[in-house]
Amino acid sequence: AWFRATLARGGTLFTEEHINSNRCSAQIFLSVFVQQGQIGLSYYDSCDYTLHYMPDTMDNSDLHLLDRGSLLAVIPNVLITSAKQEQSLLEFIEKLVTVIDPLPSFAGLEISKQRLLSAHIPSLPPTITESEKIPYLSSCIPLDSVLMMRSVGGLLKCLERRTVGLDMEDSSMGVPILQKDVVYIDKDTYSALQIFKSELHPSIFKLQLGEKEGLSLYGKIHYSVHHLKLIKLQWFHRPTRDLNILKKRQEVLRFFTSPRNFADLNTFLSFIQTLLHKMSLANPKVVVWQSLYKTVYNALCIRDTIRAMPQSIQLFSEISQNFTDDLFYIATYISKVVDFEGSVAENRFTVRPNVDPVIDEKKRRMMGLPDFLTDVARAELEKLDPRFSTCSIIYIPLIGFLLSVPRLPTMLDKQSFEIEGLDFMFLSKDQLHYRSARTKELDSMLGDLHCDTLDLEMVVMRKLQASVLQRSHCLYKVMSLCAELDCLIALAQASLDHGYCSPTLTSNHRLALIESRHPLLELCTPVFVSNTYISSETEGKVKVITGPNSSGKSIYLKQVGLIVFMALIGSDVPAKEAEIGLVDGIFSRIHSRESVSVGLSTFMLDLNQMTGSLNHSTGDSLVLVDEFGKGTNTVDGLALLTASLNNWMRRGPQCPHLLMSTCFHSLIQLGLISNSPLLDLLTLETAIEGEELVFLYQVKNDICQSSCAANIATLAGISDDLVKRGVEVSELYRTGRAIRKMNSPSSDEQYSRYGMG
Repeated sequence: AWFRATLARGGTLFTEEHINSNRCSAQIFLSVFVQQGQIGLSYYDSCDYTLHYMPDTMDNSDLHLLDRGSLLAVIPNVLITSAKQEQSLLEFIEKLVTVIDPLPSFAGLEISKQRLLSAHIPSLPPTITESEKIPYLSSCIPLDSVLMMRSVGGLLKCLERRTVGLDMEDSSMGVPILQKDVVYIDKDTYSALQIFKSELHPSIFKLQLGEKEGLSLYGKIHYSVHHLKLIKLQWFHRPTRDLNILKKRQEVLRFFTSPRNFADLNTFLSFIQTLLHKMSLANPKVVVWQSLYKTVYNALCIRDTIRAMPQSIQLFSEISQNFTDDLFYIATYISKVVDFEGSVAENRFTVRPNVDPVIDEKKRRMMGLPDFLTDVARAELEKLDPRFSTCSIIYIPLIGFLLSVPRLPTMLDKQSFEIEGLDFMFLSKDQLHYRSARTKELDSMLGDLHCDTLDLEMVVMRKLQASVLQRSHCLYKVMSLCAELDCLIALAQASLDHGYCSPTLTSNHRLALIESRHPLLELCTPVFVSNTYISSETEGKVKVITGPNSSGKSIYLKQVGLIVFMALIGSDVPAKEAEIGLVDGIFSRIHSRESVSVGLSTFMLDLNQMTGSLNHSTGDSLVLVDEFGKGTNTVDGLALLTASLNNWMRRGPQCPHLLMSTCFHSLIQLGLISNSPLLDLLTLETAIEGEELVFLYQVKNDICQSSCAANIATLAGISDDLVKRGVEVSELYRTGRAIRKMNSPSSDEQYSRYGMG
């Protein structure tokens, strides 16, 4: 409502024609692109010459995020979209303005990138080439967000037509549009934490079905095989920090995770389908009517079950109130009208008896036709030439009644088919078909029974269809609430199966995970060592973890990130206790992505991830950094890591919750980190049994003195000679002594070779 009021006060939806002709003094230009349940946004502020963006984000069919989320922070004077957009966006805009002129479609991804590269950025040298701009722009804006980039392309094209200045301040170039109460997580973080993981189906016979979900958080919690999966995807793509929403989900989880309260609603939920788009088609198939009836019937069963549960739980109360008597009306109407058995047999919509007396009469006549036509055929045979020993009267839809006689041997051509008093129609399989005076009389008396019946049943179906669609608002609400219930039951089942706890959600700046576990790794190992993580201004917001290779540093980072993410979708978490101060974003530098498609080096992609974490993280963010600096010279990598770490700590209260692992032990040994009460130094315990390194995977406050690389190399199967040589070289390098090549002779050997000994 707030956004609509803004448009009513002077906001305008602009098409290409408007942009060419209208010269209003707009200051904020908003571009929107919607496709297949995702939305990409960008806007340009002509006052300070900044381009803002929102990466591709899941949204529902009502565009709830667009209506009440992103635009709460933006007051657009100009709204730019395309006439070739999905119907949901066009319907949404129609609620805001009454006239929409056609707009050509937005440019593709590559053209949109080209327009962005052509924009003038004052901080860059004027002689810089477009290829040299790519690394800079990739650190400011996610070039792989297709919908967002296409919205940027359309936005820049419209700005060019309006001759609005395109100077962009580089400091604000990469500022995302703040989504109200939506936690910011980029694609790299989703991938690093294995929240989603697609993989090809292992069966060659099922490859055509596309990718399947691999070992991921979504795959683990995705228990149900029901049809309402979109809202579950939206929860995973849009974790929220809205306490009201999260507590609403938590109270349902607490109810269902109590064994005495767990109700088996899965049988009913499995029949709930989103069918209204199919119901609006001109001629819905029989299976659609069957599915709709099952959906409405099972929705009533869900309502009756939920009404026996505590109505103090908000979701249960909403289901009881919104599953109205319209559902009973629809179910009763369908059951009284649709003959499902007959519809399946005839593969079309058929009507039950006693619905329409005219239809009943025509069907009665059709059922009596065989005996009646036999009597007519017997009478017609008496009038025929004695050469015909048999005949029949047949009924063909759209043609009518015909007299059919066998073809005689003397009937060789069309002229010989002529029989006095009969009108020849056609020959089929040695049967001649004619119209007689009697068949014409039958056509006049009975009409085209089959087609008339079809037409009348179609009228009944249209009436039923209109009645269902008139109550579509109720059905849409049922779908939404059933999907939410389905998700929460899946989360409750996961909590029961894996021993999760309900986290305490607060608005303070503290994260406390007591005896926490990695939700995926604990499925793959018989024993998992739990660890505690506490972060606050008084207990250290910056955790630097050192430890041997393979000691579990990366797992610990991902474990914290996954648990915080789970809490932000309303799920229980794998821990003994948990307190989650709601974060506004989860940033990471964990995985180095493949770089062939984007034309950037692996280290440049790592830098882009660090740039996003440094520029966009706040005091309420969680930042996970794993082994940053390995992709370049050791000294340069260490310097960049140190500078980034000190930059975060200098922010004081605005320092994010930072969890950083590194094998750069000199970071601590050389005292490169600034002294700060925010800093905690952690390591993971190991033990030496003989010459074997044993990992204990227990986090403790301490400093690691060695990476134990030689022990890890031995465990990996590298030969003892190579490991021994590696230790030797490492010791020589550490003590500053000369390192001699193994195949080079010693000084004594050289002297003796040349006779100088």
